[in-house]
Amino acid sequence: MCFNFLFFSAFPLLGQESRALVEYEKKKMMMKKPIYKASFYTLGCRLNQAETSLISNTFKERNYEIVEYGQPTDVCVINTCTVTEQADAKCRQLVRQVLKRSPDAFVAVVGCYAQMGAEALRRIEGIDLIVGTEEKMAVADFIDIPQKLPEPIIRRSKISKTPFTISSVGNYEHATRANLKVQDGCDFMCTFCVIPFARGRSRSRAFWDIQREAIQLVARGHKELVLSGVNIGTYEFEGKTVLDIVKMLETIDGLERIRISSIEPTTISIELVEHMAESEKLCSHFHIPLQSGDDSVLANMRRLYNVAEYVKFLEMIANRIPDVCLGTDVMVGFPGEGEAEFANTHRLLEQLPFAYFHVFPFSERKGTAAVKIEDKVEVHTKKERSEILRNLSREKKTHFYQQQLGKSVKVLMEEQNEPGWFQGFTDNYVKVGVPTDCDLSNEFVEVELKEISQKNLAIGEILNTY
Repeated sequence: MCFNFLFFSAFPLLGQESRALVEYEKKKMMMKKPIYKASFYTLGCRLNQAETSLISNTFKERNYEIVEYGQPTDVCVINTCTVTEQADAKCRQLVRQVLKRSPDAFVAVVGCYAQMGAEALRRIEGIDLIVGTEEKMAVADFIDIPQKLPEPIIRRSKISKTPFTISSVGNYEHATRANLKVQDGCDFMCTFCVIPFARGRSRSRAFWDIQREAIQLVARGHKELVLSGVNIGTYEFEGKTVLDIVKMLETIDGLERIRISSIEPTTISIELVEHMAESEKLCSHFHIPLQSGDDSVLANMRRLYNVAEYVKFLEMIANRIPDVCLGTDVMVGFPGEGEAEFANTHRLLEQLPFAYFHVFPFSERKGTAAVKIEDKVEVHTKKERSEILRNLSREKKTHFYQQQLGKSVKVLMEEQNEPGWFQGFTDNYVKVGVPTDCDLSNEFVEVELKEISQKNLAIGEILNTY
């Protein structure tokens, strides 16, 4: 095991020429290394997906062959989530699956669960390296020869509070859209959320470094970038905001679409809404977490708005941006959510112009304030309520898709989901399928939407290609 990052810290006064020589020698050494195989698995959010792609690229630059998860491999990196107990259990299950297929594989577990549950992970047979939040992007630096270790090495240090840069560029060889990490951490401290402990406080990526990776991603052929982070609306770097990021990205030749991932309601400026209404590149799509439609539950969650404020803001967006796709997150079974509180949430979700919502049953996380709140909700009740809301979400999605029928839309095609069919997304996040034998990967196509399939896919007829 070799910790390459220690090399530079041992020689802080090296001159520029000496550093260049060291880099040259390191590259020569890497070229002499045998080609190992590396695979990756991502648990959790879009930000984790963005980070996995960045980590994957660092292995690629070290002459590793990147293989799909499930294939025989020399190294497997599992980027973890710890939002729920199920996410923790999934991580442990994945380790067993990897070792079953590749018994000699070097297993590295990184990310949020590695930060919060390092001691629990240490006891899982088969894990070789555990890397927390602060150093996970450098996991490739911590592996010399990928061979099994008698016990795992743990790299878990204090999480920085300062702006950051990322030296890599996302590896999205088999994807049309690419995620672009702009922010990390959160200061909001909702009572149910472990993220401020797992990822630290809010901090922003250097503006120029976002631009640098965006240009590289577009040069690799990506026509759509998705801004990703824990709380991207709080982005602030040298006076720049998330709107400034959007405006900067709009100037990059070859970048056709910019999509904003999940963003907190209290962080969305009116200027951002107005810009979305007028922009030719910023997608008409907001995913704005609600969590609950009951004021007492929102107060216990320590959310920063009440129902009336949320409704007023959401309706303003819907009125200002025609055909905007509005999605949300909603949590069921938070302590104190009785039948009346759940009914308020269900009623609000019915009334508001959502196209879909993601439903999460409350999962108690050690160290969060919600642990101390009494009046817990039974597991079976959480399951029942989750299913009710998921059914409602499917109905809302069908209704939103039906509103799009007869329209001519621009679709960025992504993949052939079955022979004779290609599918992709509109800017307002309608999933579209078209019958064709042509390879339309990463191509823009003008489509007239004709009908909705049983799988909630908008079926269209190709009118033109760009």
